[in-house]
Amino acid sequence: MIRKYHISLLAFACLPLTLFGCNAIHLPLTSNASNSAIVTAAPKNDGEWTPELEAQFQQRAQRVIQQMSGLRYGGTANESEKRSYPKAMFDFLAGNREAAIAFLQAEDVNASDHQHTEGIDYYYSFTLKGQIRKYFFFGEFLDPAYKQRMFEGAKKWTAQDPAEESHPVYGKGDGSGKDWDISRRGHLVDRRNTDNLRAMREVAVYLMAEETGNEEVRQLYQQKLRRYVWALYNIGMGEWDSENYFGHTFAAYLNLYDFAKDPEVKELGKAALDWMATAAALKYYRGGFGAPTKRDHGNANVVYGSGAARTFWLYFGDVTHPNPKPELDTIHLITSSYRPPKTIVDLARKQFAKPVEILGSKPAYENWKPGGEDQPKYWETNFFGHTYQMGSLVSTFADGDVSPFKLMASNSQRGVDYFVANTGKGWATTGKNPGDQIAQYRNLLIWLRPADNQPFYFQIPRSAKAEVESGIWFFQLEKTWLALRPINLNAYSEVAIPKEKFARKYPEEKTLGATTKGDGFAGFALEVGEEKTHGSYLDFKRSVKNNSRLDLNKSSQGEVQLIGMEGKSIAINYNQDNLLPFVIRNGEEHKWEDNFALYQPTQGNIPVTLGWKEGTLRVEVNNSVFESKFRW
Repeated sequence: MIRKYHISLLAFACLPLTLFGCNAIHLPLTSNASNSAIVTAAPKNDGEWTPELEAQFQQRAQRVIQQMSGLRYGGTANESEKRSYPKAMFDFLAGNREAAIAFLQAEDVNASDHQHTEGIDYYYSFTLKGQIRKYFFFGEFLDPAYKQRMFEGAKKWTAQDPAEESHPVYGKGDGSGKDWDISRRGHLVDRRNTDNLRAMREVAVYLMAEETGNEEVRQLYQQKLRRYVWALYNIGMGEWDSENYFGHTFAAYLNLYDFAKDPEVKELGKAALDWMATAAALKYYRGGFGAPTKRDHGNANVVYGSGAARTFWLYFGDVTHPNPKPELDTIHLITSSYRPPKTIVDLARKQFAKPVEILGSKPAYENWKPGGEDQPKYWETNFFGHTYQMGSLVSTFADGDVSPFKLMASNSQRGVDYFVANTGKGWATTGKNPGDQIAQYRNLLIWLRPADNQPFYFQIPRSAKAEVESGIWFFQLEKTWLALRPINLNAYSEVAIPKEKFARKYPEEKTLGATTKGDGFAGFALEVGEEKTHGSYLDFKRSVKNNSRLDLNKSSQGEVQLIGMEGKSIAINYNQDNLLPFVIRNGEEHKWEDNFALYQPTQGNIPVTLGWKEGTLRVEVNNSVFESKFRW
């Protein structure tokens, strides 16, 4: 029987912070406002968030607080509060209240730059995120005079739109200094426009305008927030699924959900959080975070390597060992009354029928600019097997900070193993590089580029068994098996990771490099197997060698076809005009213009759907349905 769960604003109101020596703290209770003009949802079901999930959350939260307690806070110069405020807040929760509050209300080292806001730093976006939680959540523990200064400063700050007002010292900026310097950018607030910086800024301005009664600015920023949430539900996020920045945007919207007074705006916050939690759940797997991802810094090719995984782990769990380095943003998750719907947690834990393939699209990075709403800029394919998930991406252009392909395979000891492939930079790191074109159909994938002396690199776990038989590179991971057919590649050899910091991150991984040969096209074709669909590893190898086929008859023209052991096929025709390949999936031409949906399974087993400009997010997992609808 299908159960429908809805967006519930009645949260589990109080964390048992008495365990942390903070028995005076209570999380903010939220109203049960629903069915507003903005977001509607299916009827309530009391299976939404269970006591078992809350107990697991609390256990992880307690561990984080213990890990974070007693750390040196740092300072308040520029945007240093990005780190120092969360550390002080964690220390407060651990019981060291006096020192933490003394730091949180100490005079800012740059107070001379903030005299127009009573010496309170309302400039830097990362500082704003902390200021909001300090004022609203920890405010009852602040000295009343200091809290009043925060109020008066915020009232002046939001008297007009701070993003348009000149700074009394630095005006509108002179372009000098570091990217985040007030002197370079001027105005009364950091105007940089990444998703995470915008979210921190817009949420903070809204909440402080609402708090201080500056109604005109409040309404202006309500419209900005509404447009952002509309984009999430209709065209997607510009900084989509970032392994490094996703959590920052999420934390900002926790502030909106927790502290907005207007029920409609609180619903906006809830809708944004549910959308982001769903996006994170799809890419999260047993402590890992998979591709494709935007703004990937190359740290995420291992369990807990991703900031997004270290953040959403607090909700999703499903790991083999504790998080060794929780994100500082988790202070917002721990002190928030928000919990993702249980259906989304089940999505993160992959408790849906498999195998299943989900196609998706992503918008332009700055999607609010002219043309940003017209059509997607990226298309992704994600396939979920019983023991692995594999994702890849295409677009009409190269993009150096996009991770275009990763495979995560379940590992009983580590959580997941990673198989990563890429070209450039000397090892398997990020970047959709010039010349790279990928085609994927379920567990089959082809990667092609001109043979221009750019090597291919592959990251595999050191524990994997590597064999070469009949010219095929076989890699046996614990539960997942890879058959890679090189296309005009020389034999691989292990290469050293050129940067020491990356070598430290990947001590149990190794990188293989293979140079190209000839003057045509080079790359590889990949087929993935596992026990439930392919029997034993020996059966898999035998079937690949006997039944799979790589057609290279027209490879000199950029046409390659891989026919898998089960008869399904993927073919690519290299696009000479741009980087969006011509793809034939199992005999049918794939038309990118017909596939604008943000999430769309290709057949059956519908864990998540969201149509292009349709505004209805639907998650169906484990015999339950969560649905959230956005109306402008």
